[in-house]
Amino acid sequence: MSVESTLLKVDADLRAGRIPVARQRLRGLASSYPADLTVRRRLAEVYRLYGEPVEAGRWAYLEEDRDPEETAAFEARYPDPRVRMGAVRWYGSERLVEPETARARLAGLREAASAHAGRPVCWHTIEKLAPPGDQEASLGDSEWLFLTVFAVVVLAVLGFAVLGVVTMVRWLL
Repeated sequence: MSVESTLLKVDADLRAGRIPVARQRLRGLASSYPADLTVRRRLAEVYRLYGEPVEAGRWAYLEEDRDPEETAAFEARYPDPRVRMGAVRWYGSERLVEPETARARLAGLREAASAHAGRPVCWHTIEKLAPPGDQEASLGDSEWLFLTVFAVVVLAVLGFAVLGVVTMVRWLL
């Protein structure tokens, strides 16, 4: 499905009052097309409907006419520029984006993160820093279930190993 056809569906969702569906479609587009500023702008608009200035600031961060209050809320939520880089959800070189304003903002953020880290950082490695409390970065229910089952299996294997060692020691004595 193309960006244009998905944006048409987003428009239909918004007209029908299905804001969560529109938001989900836009988040999917933003994940697949991080350099598409139209998608980012539309996602910021949807978050404004929710009254979430931090998220609106996140997705409008590269805009030329971004809202200073939303930007300040976003930067306050993610004061570490390295974590803010991850929160912006940009992948690849900043040279991939037009206009110059967006390119300059990405470069400035990367330079601030490099200064904060005391070493050069780049966009393809920064995503490893998960923003605290970020819903996208937190583990979902299926991951927790997997980790719980894995821990139970590991404990069972260790228990049987200990039982085997104790039995063998008793047998030898």
